[in-house]
Amino acid sequence: MPTDDSELSRRLFNDPSETAGPERGDISYDAAVLEQYKLYVEMADRISARRGLTNTFFLTLNTTVVGLVAALEDFPSGRAAAWLAIPLVAILGECFAWFYLVRSYRLLNGAKYRVVGALEERLPASPFWRAEWWELGEGRDPRKYWPLSHIEQWIPVLFALVYIAGFVAILLQ
Repeated sequence: MPTDDSELSRRLFNDPSETAGPERGDISYDAAVLEQYKLYVEMADRISARRGLTNTFFLTLNTTVVGLVAALEDFPSGRAAAWLAIPLVAILGECFAWFYLVRSYRLLNGAKYRVVGALEERLPASPFWRAEWWELGEGRDPRKYWPLSHIEQWIPVLFALVYIAGFVAILLQ
């Protein structure tokens, strides 16, 4: 959890002696912090929405691939199935990209919410960082809360494993 003297807070807040404008405790300063906080929380929420759209796209793509493969009734066997290595490499590359996009979104959101926590230090209440996140066990106790970003990162890995297993099964026919 960020504290006022943390490196994050030091980087987040400008030194009042170096900037023109209201000082901490001034009503206009507090209003500016609140406006920046609202804007930043909205930006973090938009990242989450984009991550959801990305997952929907990749899940649809993978479901379509699985459906098309399942629709093929006669799979070639042995060496004749080697041609399937080309689409396998393409779809594994897609799974790899999906995995790293989800990971990037998770890291980006993690940083954004740490900044939200630092901003909340200047507000009268800390609903997300000190209250909600604490109540959820800070994501460390899966019985209380298991962050979706940790779960969703394994979905592309599972698809990749299914594709590899299917390819091997076709080759061994």
